[in-house]
Amino acid sequence: MRFKVLLVDDEPAALEGMQLWINWPELGFDICGTSSNGAEALAKIGELQPDLVVTDVRMPVMDGLEMIEAWQKQNAGQVSFAIVSGYSEFQYAQKALRFGITRYLLKPIDEEMAAEEIGAIYEELLEERGRQRINRIATYEEAVSLLKALLIQPPSLPQDAKRIAEVSRLQAAWNVCLIHPKSSSSAEVRELASAYAEEREAMYLIDLDFGNLALVYGFDPDQDGPDGLARIGDLESRCRKLGAFAAVGEGAAGLQGIAEVYRQAQTAMMHLFYTNGPAGITVYRDVAALAFHCQYDQTELADQIVGALQLLDKAGLEEGLSKAEDNFRGHYLTPDIVRKFVIHLSYLMVEHMEEIPDKAAELQSKYDIPGNATAVCTLRELMDLIRSFGTECIDLLLEDKTLRSQGIVQNINTYIREHFREPLTIKRLAEVFYLHPVYLGQLLQKKNGIHFNEMIHNFRIEEAVKLLRDRDLNNGEVAERVGYANYGQFLKQFEKRLQMSPNEYRNRN
Repeated sequence: MRFKVLLVDDEPAALEGMQLWINWPELGFDICGTSSNGAEALAKIGELQPDLVVTDVRMPVMDGLEMIEAWQKQNAGQVSFAIVSGYSEFQYAQKALRFGITRYLLKPIDEEMAAEEIGAIYEELLEERGRQRINRIATYEEAVSLLKALLIQPPSLPQDAKRIAEVSRLQAAWNVCLIHPKSSSSAEVRELASAYAEEREAMYLIDLDFGNLALVYGFDPDQDGPDGLARIGDLESRCRKLGAFAAVGEGAAGLQGIAEVYRQAQTAMMHLFYTNGPAGITVYRDVAALAFHCQYDQTELADQIVGALQLLDKAGLEEGLSKAEDNFRGHYLTPDIVRKFVIHLSYLMVEHMEEIPDKAAELQSKYDIPGNATAVCTLRELMDLIRSFGTECIDLLLEDKTLRSQGIVQNINTYIREHFREPLTIKRLAEVFYLHPVYLGQLLQKKNGIHFNEMIHNFRIEEAVKLLRDRDLNNGEVAERVGYANYGQFLKQFEKRLQMSPNEYRNRN
């Protein structure tokens, strides 16, 4: 770390000498200016804000000790002083000590001694800077804690009220900016807002639930506008690029009214629900006249959406959710009611996944609809959330149905292979497996690639070929053995599959 130093001496040669040894890089100081008398130096201290002033004692207009006394009376800022003088009279040193000046160098300056002395001053400045930083952080965190409590209720302790009054006097007016970041950029937005607040006076960042933030900031209505937007415009534009939403109240004359301002900002944020994305700061005064509606029967909508899920109909699910979104917008329904509807809808969807409880639990954990429904800012985000949830519900149910149907088809195929010699029909098979005949026929066609009757004939002719090779049975007995009561039907199916008659097959084998 490097510190700024101001050199004060009425002798040009002395100034030049000081510049030579102060400019040593290892000393850790940068010269920010020079002055030839105390009055001029007093003005430059206020202008340049040096960390250290190295000054001669005897100078025209105002000497070094008078300058130090005047600055300390102003109490304008923390500055360290070091005395350089060719006069070693006790009264100078004594007076310097009264001002807290412990660094006193005699002319002519010995460079090694000066370097050692300035090095010690550097270490003192480092320690002081560290103490100041710790004090700033402690003071800031104390103010943040008090303000967070103040957003909800007035201070209960006199010392808290006193401290809040001290903070309130830092600016003429105060406001609250609520910032709702997307979960993916929450940490980045917070870091950005924290750095922004730390760099500015009368600005405090408060952490809220679900990664949301409240920026309590003071402002000058004449310079920053009635809501102080000029003080936070740059921050808001940077946060918006990260997908964050922002809303402010109307502002108050002091922190005593900040709780109401906070509620105004919350109301303004609620109206962002029906926007489609971040689009600048929503100001309470612009939406105060808008009113949400609280009454709406959502039963029919829920039935339509859940019905589509029962039928594993993704198009129907999309149609139902789109209709719901349009109705919510049209009625300008209170966001909390919409969120409760979506949460209830997610529970209804999960109820239809009772046969796959493990998958249902995984899905609930993945989407956390109750938590995320509260965290998202807009209706579009909320509907996209339940849309993805519902679509994945259907995918999991379809996957389960496929797995189950594969198991059923395997059992059915085994049954057919064992009973193909009997007068087996699709109706009889449906009765055995408690399935609808039409559904069963379609299922077998889809999974096996051939119709049920073709399967029966394939099994029968396959068995007939084996029997014909044995030559123990005539053709009619073979036909009857494999399940054909009608020899003509047997002959037709045999020739269809082997392109020859049973007799031709016997003769060739």
